[in-house]
Amino acid sequence: MSDLKTAETDADPRAYVEAVEHKGRREDALILLDLFEQWSGWPPRMWGERLIGYGAYDYVYRSGRHARWFRTGFAPRKANLVIYLMPGVKKYADILADLGPYKNSVSCLYLPRLEKIDLNVLEDVVRRSLDDMADIYGPPA
Repeated sequence: MSDLKTAETDADPRAYVEAVEHKGRREDALILLDLFEQWSGWPPRMWGERLIGYGAYDYVYRSGRHARWFRTGFAPRKANLVIYLMPGVKKYADILADLGPYKNSVSCLYLPRLEKIDLNVLEDVVRRSLDDMADIYGPPA
């Protein structure tokens, strides 16, 4: 396996979220902590110091290097919530049109407060991304 700097740890995700300084981000992260567990069926795990992941998969880079990463997850950042969709955000553009305000990069959704987001749409996107991960990588590692 790889020596990724951001690896799975034994740190307590709830303790991490409860210590988030920004009150609104902390409140939203506490909601997501439970929703992601419900949606994914896996308990939250800390990856590095600031990422909360659900499930895991092993993959191989073109170079032959092996790595392990979470299947979905989130991070309560200072500026926004980051949602990780490992198959890529573009794949879900049709559903994301109804999500509410967001920005994105390749595999990340950047969300404002959850009160501005349609949580049913977020659930649909997360569940679809997990289904797609299972199709690509098989059952969780």
